[in-house]
This record gives sequence, C-alpha cells and structure tokens, in this order.
Amino acid sequence: MAAWVGAGALAFGMVVGGVTVHVSTAQAAAVQSCGSAAPQHKTTLYFGGARPKGSVSELEWQIFLRDEVTPRFPNGMTVWDAEGQWRGPQGEIAHERTKVLLLVHPDTETARQAIRAVIDRYRKAFDQESVLWETSQVCAAF
Repeated sequence: MAAWVGAGALAFGMVVGGVTVHVSTAQAAAVQSCGSAAPQHKTTLYFGGARPKGSVSELEWQIFLRDEVTPRFPNGMTVWDAEGQWRGPQGEIAHERTKVLLLVHPDTETARQAIRAVIDRYRKAFDQESVLWETSQVCAAF
C-alpha cells in the first residue's frame, strides 16, 4: 500500500472520525461518492492453516483472534473458512485450509501498523512464510 501520493497528483487533507486523512484527487472523487456513508478501507487477510508439523487448530485460531486481532480491531471483524490453492515450488498444486479475516477501518498509519502486527504475530506463532493482505477503498455506514 503506497503511503505517498504519486508525482503530479494533487492531495488535500480531510477529517474523518476525528482523524486527518490525506487524499489524492482520485480518492477525493471516491470519497464524494460515499454520500452519507464514510470513506473507509476494507482489508482482507488470508491466513494459511498448514504448518511444518501439523496445522493450526480451531482453538489456536480462536486464541489468536482473542489475543492479537480483537485488541487491535475492537470495533469488529468478519471471519470465514476457505480453501486455498497455489502452485508449489516443484510445480505441484498445493491446497490448504485457510481463515479469511475481513476488517473495515480508517486509512490511518495506526491501522496499517496494527495489520502488520497481526500478520507478524501470525507468521511467528504458526511458522508461516506469508499472510496475503489486500486492501481497497470502500464506503461504510455504521
């Protein structure tokens, strides 16, 4: 996720929920289209369940949510089970049980740091090479 606005783009600041957010002209158009809803970011994280010695249990996942995710995102989240697939190093198709976590949050450095912390903690706790992170702009009404 880019933290800086590209050369030639105009940027301005606005206040959303008490937080100053810097927005490019392209983002400004998206913000204006939100109407009475608030511009937010939707972040989806994909956590693989396989690890070198077994898999992440449902209890371990619930403890991780309680101890690592909820304190950083106390306003709520959505979680669901999925099946991941990718091409392995020898060209084989690999499958893995996956947990998908959806967060809606303001576009702030604090939120980005919290997301990075959740990813880092999961990778270390469950011997993961990576956690897929995708973020997009959305309009949200709470």
